[in-house]
Amino acid sequence: MAARNTARKRAFQILFEGDQRGVDVLTVLADWIRHSRSDTRQPPVSEYTMQLVEGYAKRASRIDELIAQYAVGWTIDRMPVVDRNILRLGTYELIWVDETPDAVVLDEAVQLAKEFSTDESPAFVNGLLGRFKDLKPTLRRDEG
Repeated sequence: MAARNTARKRAFQILFEGDQRGVDVLTVLADWIRHSRSDTRQPPVSEYTMQLVEGYAKRASRIDELIAQYAVGWTIDRMPVVDRNILRLGTYELIWVDETPDAVVLDEAVQLAKEFSTDESPAFVNGLLGRFKDLKPTLRRDEG
């Protein structure tokens, strides 16, 4: 499972970079792939990283709608950029990637928050993704 953990971390980094640069995540993904092919110091981009980034990109507006709707007291623009992108990745994987157990998605998102964000972030990420886990059947059904 270390490979999946690394793939998630790299997908998060791609989403974060796209957000910070104001660039589409698919452009950032293509840059990462190109760099990994031309520079041996860059690790290759795994298939699972590509799946996560492409899946998020396909549903980005719906994911942001959900986060904005359920993040009590936070607008998506006011959220710390790290938390926003951990939530984006976690929401995609939780709701639309059936092969990954929900508990794994939550645990991995919390670990990313512990590693890259503030002391309050793990609880915030866990709480919001936990809400999505509970609402998952409805959220998938409501997808338009």
